[in-house]
Amino acid sequence: MASGCNNFQRQLIGSRRDFLRVGSLSGLGLALGDVLKMESAMAAQKDFDSIEGTAKSVIQIVLPGGIAAQETWNPKPEAPLEYRGPFGVNKTKIPGVVVGEMWPEIAKVADKMCVVRSLVGNIPDHGQAQYNMFTGYKMSPAIKHPSMGSIINHEFGPRNDLPAYIGVPQLSGEGMGTGYLAEKYGAFTTGGDPAGDQAFQVRDLRLPDGLEQSAFASRQRMRDVVNEQFRKLEAGPGPLDTMDSYYQQAYSMLSSESVRNAFDLSQESEKMKEMYGKGTYLSGGTYGSSLGSQAGLRMLLARRLVQAGARFVTLNYETWDDHDVIEQNYRQKMPAFDHALAALLRDLDDRGMLDNTLVWVASEFGRTPKINASGGRDHWTRVFSQGMAGGGLKRGLFYGDSDATSSDPGKDGLHLTDFHSTIYKLIGINSDKELMAPGERPMEIVDGGKPCDDLIA
Repeated sequence: MASGCNNFQRQLIGSRRDFLRVGSLSGLGLALGDVLKMESAMAAQKDFDSIEGTAKSVIQIVLPGGIAAQETWNPKPEAPLEYRGPFGVNKTKIPGVVVGEMWPEIAKVADKMCVVRSLVGNIPDHGQAQYNMFTGYKMSPAIKHPSMGSIINHEFGPRNDLPAYIGVPQLSGEGMGTGYLAEKYGAFTTGGDPAGDQAFQVRDLRLPDGLEQSAFASRQRMRDVVNEQFRKLEAGPGPLDTMDSYYQQAYSMLSSESVRNAFDLSQESEKMKEMYGKGTYLSGGTYGSSLGSQAGLRMLLARRLVQAGARFVTLNYETWDDHDVIEQNYRQKMPAFDHALAALLRDLDDRGMLDNTLVWVASEFGRTPKINASGGRDHWTRVFSQGMAGGGLKRGLFYGDSDATSSDPGKDGLHLTDFHSTIYKLIGINSDKELMAPGERPMEIVDGGKPCDDLIA
């Protein structure tokens, strides 16, 4: 992109007719050819403008630890027992496509989904692989990169007074922060867990006891006066501007009834909560916690938030680093997730929201082709799967495949950079766009990669 002040560039291009009359800008050392090159560069930059795409919102469901494709998105029922594992399969409505035995409900909504079964990675460490999955970059000691949620916040900002980037109940894993972007592009986290249902409260979203809305508005005006005085006194107002953005967002949220309603699960009927799995799939017998509430009510809140205008909501469910007794662990954890995800997709579709809401089930890598001596699977990055739906993706597509033993890509291997670029394209962000890192260092949003148009409707 051409260098120089934006006002100067606009004046330069806007006065082009005068320049053509005299033939050149010899006084500025710019010939007509330089002007035309500058104009061309500015026109090319428009290709990097972020304009809302088909995916108006994203619900990112994180399954930390690395979920096994063999037991979920891509079973291998014809493989030897030590490779295929302890479970059978469920047929889907898509000819020849099956999912794991523990996913009977997901099997019924597979025709709404777009699943990539041939992702290629190369990082077997949890933290580094999470960082790579959530930022599009490998971890570096020299710089921290922003998460997808922060990028979206940077490019589009809040909508309807809701934070653009929200964590439920908190952020889970490496690489979910703002990186080299300003802190104001970070996530608003609920703190409280929707799984608690009636006990659920969002931190920082209620006025102190005894403070009326009118008094709060008056204090907001007083704070504006104080901040203005600080700006006059400070030589470098940058930190104050950032602080002001926090104040303004907090004030907008606290003073907006629609925002408070978006976080208010009590406005959902008991029937709807039960549809998502509330109170079911107890973790430890009669007295265990409800995994159905953990998975289901977090997803229900995510639906409420994107319905109200949130751009990127990330939530997590359980942990999936199952190096041993994978059968026992999956039999406990899977049913609640199966129930909740299917409910979320049906609910979004019934409301006409699925086509503009991208649902992304993310896990940092896969698991080894062979069951180990402890009855589990270890870390595996050479091929794994990710489940998605909506947001402009094709429906009923199970893209690519691993080989017969889930050891390597067998068909249409897709590198993570291409996967990330595809998601950004659906959102309306060109992943080749450069953002400014410290030291005036321009960095592309994703480290290489091109969108996979085969996934896009």
